[in-house]
Amino acid sequence: MMTAGLQAQAQKFGFVNSQELIQGMAEVKEANANIETYKSQLQKKGQEMVQSLQAKYQSLEQKKNQGELSPKQLETEAQTLQSEEVKIAQFEQESQQKIIDKSETLLKPIRDKIQNAIDAVAKENSYAYIFDASLGMILYAEDQTDVTNLIKAKLGL
Repeated sequence: MMTAGLQAQAQKFGFVNSQELIQGMAEVKEANANIETYKSQLQKKGQEMVQSLQAKYQSLEQKKNQGELSPKQLETEAQTLQSEEVKIAQFEQESQQKIIDKSETLLKPIRDKIQNAIDAVAKENSYAYIFDASLGMILYAEDQTDVTNLIKAKLGL
């Protein structure tokens, strides 16, 4: 009776290398390519904005040197360009947030898919806990507790 009670209380532990799972998924490669393309588009637009601003500063400098502008006009033009600098800085900040949002939108369903596979393997094989070895938190584990291949099979990898 005592051993039956102890065995019933024994918990089964496993570990998975989530990075190995992620690297093996075609969806991740496609999502990363989409994110990089989006990032490049935003960077290109930002560079165009900066180049345009630099050209405007050069034009203003030429007009100033040629005496084409009154001090009041020069001040007005300079304020306009400073306002444009602020807009560029805002665009850069918004771009970073847009990239983060795009990443989250594309990668969340993949993370959910992996988590669902982990949950299913844990339930099917009576694991109480499955740890992520890619986080470096596991100092020792027996090879037979590695459930990475079971989860890969569940994901069709």
